[in-house]
Amino acid sequence: MTPAPAAARTHTLPARKDTELKIEQVAATLYTLRDHAKTPAALVETLRKVKAIGYGAVQVSGICEIEPPELRRMLDGEGLTCCATHEAPDMVLSAPGAVVEKLGTLGCRATAYPYPSGVALGTLDEVKTFAAQLNAAGRVLHEAGMVLAYHNHQVEFRRIAGRTILEIVYEETDPRYLQAELDTYWVQYGGGDPVRWCQRLARRLPLLHLKDYAVTPENQPTFAEIGGGNLDWHAIVKAADASGCDWFIVEQDTCPGDPFDSLRASYDYITSELVTAQRNPDAGR
Repeated sequence: MTPAPAAARTHTLPARKDTELKIEQVAATLYTLRDHAKTPAALVETLRKVKAIGYGAVQVSGICEIEPPELRRMLDGEGLTCCATHEAPDMVLSAPGAVVEKLGTLGCRATAYPYPSGVALGTLDEVKTFAAQLNAAGRVLHEAGMVLAYHNHQVEFRRIAGRTILEIVYEETDPRYLQAELDTYWVQYGGGDPVRWCQRLARRLPLLHLKDYAVTPENQPTFAEIGGGNLDWHAIVKAADASGCDWFIVEQDTCPGDPFDSLRASYDYITSELVTAQRNPDAGR
């Protein structure tokens, strides 16, 4: 069973210095492992490896075509929870009822709109129209006891009429119908502050993508394992927890080598530096 959505929780910033992250809240997104999930046989092996690292939950994204009942069987077989999904953008907006049905089959309560592919966001009116579409879809999920979140990239940090697109999207939607899956890397890439964005999304942040931000020798920004970049993870996790975050989801869009090694490095950093509870006793280490 997944935790209750963030709207049901209230927090104030904790006074103590340590973070409030528990290992049961840590998940891995399968998008990081998309090249190892192109067939059902490869997917089940990937799930087994994810569980062996220590993760107890995954976000379903970037995997092969597979029927939801079969995917649920695989997840249950490996002892993994589906904490959230990414669905096709058109499906979220035009067929939210189908999303509800799929989430129900997976035993999952949350999905995130992944990217505004093909959406016109050049004017304030266009952004407001998009926000209205998200709001309408989110209402369908909310009425089914589920959550629609919005996953940002850097594009939403472009300013229109003095505000970022991301600000407009959240201001133009009902918090009951649209919550957040904040992506720390893309916030930083877009010139935002991940800590401040966690704070401003209080009671609206059920999902957080943990994604570190580094700089290459060629002076280009790049993805990094958690703890291998420049983001202040103690401050980010504290702010996200105070805002009601339920799931802290590790994602690395590209990895320098084996993505399983990158997910393990991130898991090891999280468990040694950020988690307040003991390691997952089921971890096959």
